[in-house]
Amino acid sequence: MPMKITLPDNSNRELPDGSCGYDLAKDIGPGLAKSAVAVTIDGEQRDLHDVIHGDSAVSIITIDSDEGLEIMRHTLTAQVLARAIKNLYPKSKLAIGPTIEDGFYYDVECSKTISIDDLEKIENEMNKIIKAKSSITKKLLSKKDALNVFKSLDEPYKQEIINDSSQDKSFQLYYQDDDNFVDLCRGPHLPNLAFIGSFKLTKVSGAYWKGDSNNTMLTRIYGTAWNSEKDLNKYLNTIEEAEKRDHRKLGKEMDLFHFQDEAPGMVFWHPNGWSIYRNLRNFVRDRLQDSNYIEVNTPQVIDRKLWEASGHWDKYRENMFITEIDEEHANEKRVNALKPMNCPGHVQIYNQGIKSYKDLPLKYAEFGLCHRYEPSGTMHGLMRVRAFTQDDGHIFCTEDQIESETGLFIEFLSKIYADLGFKEFDIKLSTRPEMRVGSDEIWDKAEEALEAAIKNLGYPYRIDEGDGAFYGPKLDFVLTDAIGREWQCGTFQLDFNLAERLDAHYIGEDGKKHNPVMIHRAVLGSFERFIGILIENYAGKLPLWLAPQQVVIASIISDVNDYSLEIKNLLKKEGIRAEVDLRNEKISYKVREHSSKKVPIILAIGNNEKNDRTVSIRRIGSKETEVLSLDDAINQINSENRTLNE
Repeated sequence: MPMKITLPDNSNRELPDGSCGYDLAKDIGPGLAKSAVAVTIDGEQRDLHDVIHGDSAVSIITIDSDEGLEIMRHTLTAQVLARAIKNLYPKSKLAIGPTIEDGFYYDVECSKTISIDDLEKIENEMNKIIKAKSSITKKLLSKKDALNVFKSLDEPYKQEIINDSSQDKSFQLYYQDDDNFVDLCRGPHLPNLAFIGSFKLTKVSGAYWKGDSNNTMLTRIYGTAWNSEKDLNKYLNTIEEAEKRDHRKLGKEMDLFHFQDEAPGMVFWHPNGWSIYRNLRNFVRDRLQDSNYIEVNTPQVIDRKLWEASGHWDKYRENMFITEIDEEHANEKRVNALKPMNCPGHVQIYNQGIKSYKDLPLKYAEFGLCHRYEPSGTMHGLMRVRAFTQDDGHIFCTEDQIESETGLFIEFLSKIYADLGFKEFDIKLSTRPEMRVGSDEIWDKAEEALEAAIKNLGYPYRIDEGDGAFYGPKLDFVLTDAIGREWQCGTFQLDFNLAERLDAHYIGEDGKKHNPVMIHRAVLGSFERFIGILIENYAGKLPLWLAPQQVVIASIISDVNDYSLEIKNLLKKEGIRAEVDLRNEKISYKVREHSSKKVPIILAIGNNEKNDRTVSIRRIGSKETEVLSLDDAINQINSENRTLNE
């Protein structure tokens, strides 16, 4: 009896019972069969030659799709990199080889040290394996038989994986044509190695087995893979450019900040870095005032009772810094937490005094310092820290005001991003996570309201299932930087839960109490992270208004020191952050040094400039020098600086 196969476009095909994905691809057309590498059966990815049992919804995965690329990377690490390691280091023990963003890695125990210098040798061996274009076949074994296979091969890590598994059968072992290599893998894999594209091994590091420092330290070999040489080179160029722009490297060169072990994940801001922070904060503060936000401030340390009432204690406690304090006079212990977010505190301010529907929307804003316990392995410069400042805000409004407030916020956010150099952004609608508070009815209401608002406003968006906040759905705003990387920054979170939990209400037109809708919103997200993004986006060459040192006046000879100091004082009177460099060094050295620190404008001052009351202007990134009168130069610099500061 034939099977009924439902395709992604809801059309149907009939195939003989026992057909596989490849049979379906051939039935649809020879072009599809040629590019098919795997199949999705009733939502589960399977190998291309896996049998389809009965009526099913099926889609073919092709090599040129995102899913196909992921499968290619998976096959490359499990069948090619792992085999190359065994060929070159026969006594090595294989552990795991998953895919990661843009690539893959394999963990291996090896008696010989594998270094970055060995990667070319391993790549050459991989290319030899790929040239064979071997077919890949899968065998399903019982737990006992799978263990016996890897016992015979002396692969203890594979044995441990099998022993730790709760399943008793259907362990997937993948072989190549010669059967001289086998790996345990969840699959799916490519049907043959001819589909392997272009790849490069990138680095070597250490990694504990299962991430536990009590276990053996393994060697981890990383790589990246793409469907074409062009895509590979594009990616490698992006990585090279990203390394040049790394905010940690530039932060050191520009003397912006540092970290140290006594305060892990917490920033020590240097004067230059703090200047960027303050200018950015003032920039946002001015726009908040223009948009009718009221700035507030809430305590850093709050009793657990409030966190219990808000739901954070149950849902977020593992990420909170918790303290116990002996109350000397009360003879009791109090458990407090450093605030991981500002929302419950803002509700406490809202709850002071009676609110009417006429008072809404009410908008609170806070540059709130928050603390969250991030695992040490996840921290990364300014991008992920344990102490950070949010440009946080909460809008208390009625349900009828959701759409208008959504539109106003996106307009507000758009202008800020544009002024900071980001003209475009994407919007994600994130829906209910597994870990959440509130009933399904409340979540239905919140998700419908937010989606209706974004639809009615006509903004394009994509849905990110299950990535909402624990109290409500949200819009996430994703920026694209100068080299094409995406950064999730702004957020707009709809919350029908917290106001009710913390007894926030307003008096409606009907004279009755109602819970307001609470909207959690941020534009930058974390100041620390956003400053890191700005540094990398501009490669340290920040806009004039934001640069910590805007102008350096560099003397060519000591005879012009008085004129140089005069220029500095005139610029400072105009609010320009200007410094002088009067050292007895060549002007070429001074220009090179200040350029490396990303100072936007360098004024070179010699006898000619002093006698003519002019300045020679050198801008970062330009080899040209412009000579202007002192008055014209000051007016020009002042005008550029005021563009965003007014």
